Amino acid sequence: MSQKETTEENLARRRHSFAHVLAYAVTDLFPGTKLGVGPATADGFYYDFLVEEGLQESDLEKIATRMREIISGSDEIYRREISLDEAREIFAEQPYKLDLIDRLVELGQGDSLSVYEFGPFVDLCRGPHVEKLSKLDPTAFELTGVSGAYWRGDTEQPMLQRVRATGWRTRKELRKHIEFLKEAAKRDHRNLGTQLDLFSTSDEVGPGLTLWHPKGAMIRFLAERFSQDAHVVNDYQWVPTPHIGRSGLWETSGHLDFYKEGMYGALEIDGEKYYLKPMSCPFHVEIFKQSPKSYRELPVRYAEFAAVYRYELSGTLSGLTRVRGFTQDDAHVFCTDDQVFSELTRALEFSLYILRTFGLSDFKAYLATRPEDKYIGEIADWDRAIERLRQAVEHVGLPYEYDEGGGAFYGPKIDIKIEDSLRREWQLSTVQFDFNLPQRFDLAYIGSDGTKHRPFMIHRALFGSTERFVAMLIEHFAGALPLWLTPCQVGIIPVADRHHPYAEKIQEQLKQAALRVELDRRSERMNAKVRDFEMQKVPFIIVIGDREVEDETIALRTRGKKGVQTLSVEDFSAQIKPDLDLAIPRRIFG
Repeated sequence: MSQKETTEENLARRRHSFAHVLAYAVTDLFPGTKLGVGPATADGFYYDFLVEEGLQESDLEKIATRMREIISGSDEIYRREISLDEAREIFAEQPYKLDLIDRLVELGQGDSLSVYEFGPFVDLCRGPHVEKLSKLDPTAFELTGVSGAYWRGDTEQPMLQRVRATGWRTRKELRKHIEFLKEAAKRDHRNLGTQLDLFSTSDEVGPGLTLWHPKGAMIRFLAERFSQDAHVVNDYQWVPTPHIGRSGLWETSGHLDFYKEGMYGALEIDGEKYYLKPMSCPFHVEIFKQSPKSYRELPVRYAEFAAVYRYELSGTLSGLTRVRGFTQDDAHVFCTDDQVFSELTRALEFSLYILRTFGLSDFKAYLATRPEDKYIGEIADWDRAIERLRQAVEHVGLPYEYDEGGGAFYGPKIDIKIEDSLRREWQLSTVQFDFNLPQRFDLAYIGSDGTKHRPFMIHRALFGSTERFVAMLIEHFAGALPLWLTPCQVGIIPVADRHHPYAEKIQEQLKQAALRVELDRRSERMNAKVRDFEMQKVPFIIVIGDREVEDETIALRTRGKKGVQTLSVEDFSAQIKPDLDLAIPRRIFG
């Protein structure tokens, strides 16, 4: 076992133990509390409770104080194996613990029940935990909030209250994490979305349905346009498809059998059932089927930015990263067996090209294998597909690890994730093998031998979803997007009314050069106008005064740099041309 793994496991034990201390404190302060579960998380822990009078944010301070008192008691933590009858007796007044016991029995694990105890507190738990409470630093945790959480994540179950917390080995580590959270809050796309006037949601429209404001829509438009042009330049065909399809389509594809919980309910049209599409693959398959294909025509590559709809629990919705209606950059490749490897590597290389153009570079791949229960196809086909994906990801030189059981029901996949400037990991591109849909839809092409053959199918998304991709870009760049992507590239400030004619001339020159320019004609003071453009993360601010009018120059302020540069409009245009040229896609395959 590596030192890193040892450290992570020790930290997980501490967090798990903190969670039990939290449960002890809440039950002590609020008699009659019903306990849910309390696991360790990636940066802390939580515990779910049912408290009769309800927990408030204002209760967190006294709960934390009681937790520190409990930790200072330095009690030993004991693990004890118990029988099923003893477990039911111990937790006779805890309905959620009894529910857990029943579920463990259903899973055949009722013979190995264990509890952890310290002081008068006892909890059903597999562990592990620290051996003594004295191993926990009472200054190394912080309770961060209270939220609702359905029991077992099921909307049909009671709503509990989740107390969330972060926990570390030392106070120094905690403070470092708090500073990280403060920086993350500054970059939070939800906050910046409001500050920069990019997007919103409306109760009238519905949760998880994004309303793009003009500036946010411009970012989205620019990102999608670059990707669309790059697809065309690199031999994809653009194929927009409908938002709904008959139920028979989704029955044939297998979505109604394997993905129905993620789909919206049926629409009744002319006595038939239609469903909002959660994916575009069946539509692309139908386009492929519309005419006979020869092996000489393969590979066929279809792509679209597709509006798709997936049901997400209301409690999981968050900004642009978890929504119910989003745009997926779907693409599907139909090819022969001999072409599979080259098309997989091509899809991966194209994904990396697109992402690097947006200034992203720190990638890692995850090879997701067959789920244990819900999957379609023969195991031998899955094994062969997984091996081809492995060969492809190694061929392009991406570091990778296995995501056991993480594949979709219709095939294994490679997920490309990136780390942003705060070292947070984001799921973006996916390249997925599918040996299921060609068989279900009876796809065929005529081979060189004159007989029918089954094509192979590869699913591919680069952004993943436009919404999440834009959110990630906003947070990665803290709202200060690359020049070619920013909604307003240049802000112009005339110092006085007499400078307006020249400022308007400069504005027109820059617009003729296809730059996005805003001229601030307000009667506010110059410093206030500069500050407003800076708050909007505008890359360049041009100030026009008497000297600029007389010399026919501009006074240029550059985002992130100190000082003012005096130059001509022509020199300015030449200076920024390399950054603007990033918006021009290039062909990466010969």
